Amino acid sequence: MALSLKPVPGSFAVCRLPAGSPLPEWFRPGRFSSVSWSDDELSITCDESQVPVAVRCERDWRCLMLQGPFAFDLTGVLLQVLQPLAAADIGIFAVSTFDTDYVLVKDHAFGRAKQALRESGLILLE
Repeated sequence: MALSLKPVPGSFAVCRLPAGSPLPEWFRPGRFSSVSWSDDELSITCDESQVPVAVRCERDWRCLMLQGPFAFDLTGVLLQVLQPLAAADIGIFAVSTFDTDYVLVKDHAFGRAKQALRESGLILLE
C-alpha cells in the first residue's frame, strides 16, 4: 500500500529561542505545533501568525502529515518522502510525534514538492 500524506492548512514558522528559555507567552498550540528543548536551544514550530517579528525564526513553511500511525519498528517510512524531495532539490524540516511524522517545506517549493511526491507513487490527500 502506498504511503499517504495530507497537507496541514496554514503557514508555519520554525523558531529558535535561547537554551533554558521557558515556553513564551505568545505560543499557543494549534493545528500543528511542536516544542523541543535541548541543552543548546528551545525550538518551536507553530502557526507563523503567532510569532512576534523580533523572534529568530524561519517563516513560510508548509506542512505535510504522513498518514500514520506508524509502529516504532517500521523502517523507511520517512525515507519514502525524503528521497523524492532530495532528488527534486527541495529542503525539508522534519518533526516526529509518537504516532506519525511531519515534513515541512518552504512555501515557494510546495507545489514542486507535491509533484515530486506524486511522481514517486505517494498519495496526496487534498
